[in-house]
Amino acid sequence: MRAALSVPLAIASTIAVTLGIAQPAEAAAPHVKRQAKPKAQGSTVHRTARVATTAQAPAEYVVADGDTVSGIAERFGLATAEVLAANGLGWSSLIFAGQRLALPGGMPAEAVPAPPPVAPEIARHTVVEGDTIGGIAAAYGLDVASVLSANGLGPSSLIFPGEAIVLPLADPSASAPEAAPQPDALAHAPESPSPGTSVVAVASVTVPLTDEMRANARIIIDVGRAVGVPEQGIIVALAAAAQESGLKNLHHGDLDSLGLFQQRPSEGWGTPEEVLDPVRSATAFYGGTANPNAGRTLGLLDIAGWESMTITQAAQAVQLSAHPDHYAKWEASARAWLSELG
Repeated sequence: MRAALSVPLAIASTIAVTLGIAQPAEAAAPHVKRQAKPKAQGSTVHRTARVATTAQAPAEYVVADGDTVSGIAERFGLATAEVLAANGLGWSSLIFAGQRLALPGGMPAEAVPAPPPVAPEIARHTVVEGDTIGGIAAAYGLDVASVLSANGLGPSSLIFPGEAIVLPLADPSASAPEAAPQPDALAHAPESPSPGTSVVAVASVTVPLTDEMRANARIIIDVGRAVGVPEQGIIVALAAAAQESGLKNLHHGDLDSLGLFQQRPSEGWGTPEEVLDPVRSATAFYGGTANPNAGRTLGLLDIAGWESMTITQAAQAVQLSAHPDHYAKWEASARAWLSELG
């Protein structure tokens, strides 16, 4: 008995396990491992925060001032490419306040609460007559490329009075530095619309219709009536001129493009002086039997089947633009101008 008791405890435990007398857990005391602290709280909060900032996409979204396609896509958890494709847009396409965009997989509008308004801390500059992106960027000490990118614009994009330009400022409360007064500042100051000037929607952007824009729109309409162009053709001409020049008789443009329709003397549209004549340039755009460039350029009436084309297709058939899809956004405005001035 004394000999049995003298057997070391470890050996006795081993024999007990081998003979099935005891289970391993009984043979040696278990090592108690401290349970890990639950991590659910941190991860849940993070996911909840993401859900709260990603709204359910509606079937249709109305663009607000300062919106970009990429910003809208991010707000509703969509890919920018999906939104572009669903609306027939390209990476360089412009969107405007009031424009309606389809959102892939969105719910009907009545089932989705309205998206939150654009954060008020975003700094914006309201365009006035004579503003350019380069001038706005310089006034706020910004790089032109960053201003273009923040607004989804390209180097050839047009801006209009009344449009809100997003300013990618580090401090949104910063304001434009005061420019030193120039001797000819008064001579170049933009004219304010007269009390009787109406404000119309241009490509879903509400802008003042200046005297110059109104006069040029009236010339396009009057020339169209004179050469027997139907209303659809006049709408095409108004949309084309709005896209090309903003209804202004520009003395500059891409390469040698000039005038209301940015016609190029090097392409046979006439001399620079002729291209800058609004009546002649409108007549050349319409073409037909009155075409002043007969045999050199084709006007709208020279395009077979233009009547069955969309506004964009018909305008592009004449203009041969590098941005053929940009005319469509002017259709509603062109119809409104014709109704007002026609």
